[in-house]
Amino acid sequence: MLKAKHTDLHPILKVSEWLLIAVIFTAAVFALWQVLPINHSSIGALLLFQALQAIGLFIVPSLAVAYLWSDQPLVWLRWRKPEERCPMPDMSSQDHAPAKVGAHSRQSAVRLSLLSMGIIVTAIPLINCLVAWNGMLRLPESMSGLEDLMRRMEEQAEQLLQHFLTYQDGAWWVLLLNLLVLAVLPAIGEELTFRGVLQGLIAGRQQSAVSSQRSAVSNHVAVWVTAFVFSFIHFQFYGFVARMLLGALLGYALLWSGRIQYSMLMHATNNALSVILFYLSTYVWHLPQAEMDALGTGQTWWITALSTPIMVGLIYLFFDCTCGAQRKKTAALKEDRPQP
Repeated sequence: MLKAKHTDLHPILKVSEWLLIAVIFTAAVFALWQVLPINHSSIGALLLFQALQAIGLFIVPSLAVAYLWSDQPLVWLRWRKPEERCPMPDMSSQDHAPAKVGAHSRQSAVRLSLLSMGIIVTAIPLINCLVAWNGMLRLPESMSGLEDLMRRMEEQAEQLLQHFLTYQDGAWWVLLLNLLVLAVLPAIGEELTFRGVLQGLIAGRQQSAVSSQRSAVSNHVAVWVTAFVFSFIHFQFYGFVARMLLGALLGYALLWSGRIQYSMLMHATNNALSVILFYLSTYVWHLPQAEMDALGTGQTWWITALSTPIMVGLIYLFFDCTCGAQRKKTAALKEDRPQP
């Protein structure tokens, strides 16, 4: 009965409930952090705090509201599709059709996973160009104080990130730890929060989690509003445009595929590339980090010119493997339908 009341809440009340749960769990994380018998200013402790923050602020609240708002929480979050019921195979049949469907599904998942990672890898030079262009923008003179504050915040965030990445002089286990804390956990948590919950609320996703008759316009609005909020909430103005476009790409990956795993994989790939490239440039190639950040800009503009068309082609293939395949399936079903 209590859960039924939550599923019928107005979207604004759902957002309020979601924020309240996020505040409660965030407060719990801070309380736990304060009582832990550790040196809170050490880099290891700050990495632990990053992990706890991703879990308490993003992952747990998103799972909690999905449970409250839907009778199928994982389906509502687009972790799986409504039809995935693990059907029992018909052992009397020699064909074992469910097994064939499962094999086809696995092949499709592998294909989409490879495309997801390929899209992000080929997008890196373009992202660097957008960040460089965004960094040249200046606010009006009347807002110079705000601009200075934002620049200081970005510099502090960059310094903290460098401390994480150079912890213990780049030991291999620290690289793995950074991949978990800075790439995997944020990707899971932020995608559950922004694409799973926020984009679903804006698009009007129903509690039953079955695809509803929403207009295409509402889906596109949901993708771009969520991308804007996703970029804004990072409070890094000089990467705002690139992060918003990346957020839109993640939103369309979910919209087209119906599975949040692919947006998580794209997000994790983007974060992991930053961690790995920093590690390689610092401890293997011994290159200045500025050179890696400038890849695709200035004299290396040709890398962006080559990689961007490849990225666009991979995005089209991703779309064709999801929406295109569904349209072909629908058309085939209509052709097979007996005529009156």
